[in-house]
Amino acid sequence: MIKTPPRQIILASTSIYRRQLLERLRLPFTVIASHVDEAALPGEGPEPLARRLALAKAQAVAALHPDCLVIGSDQVADLNGEALGKPGTHARAVAQLQRMRGQTVIFQTAVALVCQASGFAQTELAPIKVLFKDLTDDQIEHYLLAEKPYDCAGSAKSEGLGIALLARIDNDDPSALVGLPLIRTCHLLEAAGRPVL
Repeated sequence: MIKTPPRQIILASTSIYRRQLLERLRLPFTVIASHVDEAALPGEGPEPLARRLALAKAQAVAALHPDCLVIGSDQVADLNGEALGKPGTHARAVAQLQRMRGQTVIFQTAVALVCQASGFAQTELAPIKVLFKDLTDDQIEHYLLAEKPYDCAGSAKSEGLGIALLARIDNDDPSALVGLPLIRTCHLLEAAGRPVL
């Protein structure tokens, strides 16, 4: 009996953070940008936004590679129901961190897996509650100049110096805060017939 080779895996993201996380699973994969517009729809909250974008990214790449397993992911910082995206600039990062100091922020991290050929399409959410310290303006400035996290939702890299901004992290998938919830990714791969082990 001829064994069918496993479906190829594609990460629909050019994020270096997501790529490094997915490499932990030791499965071969390629990276293809999804080119999805990440703007929120009118009235769209942080959780539905993260879910929609993760699925849209996976679907966009799966449309071009229908036989592959395509992973899409998105993260939205949720401050009292308001979505905070990637700051992009120093000034916006300062403003975000000033608003988040002393607050609990939920980082809504969604992952989707799509295979057009098999009809598989599922999304999972890994919310992470993060309590920020009551930071001074000087601490915020020092951190931003040191790490420049302008491409990170919520202006902080917990895997780096950003951990010093935080008083507490509460979640069930440690990799989710960095941008790709690996426990849920493993679950989705297994559900699609591509076990990790």
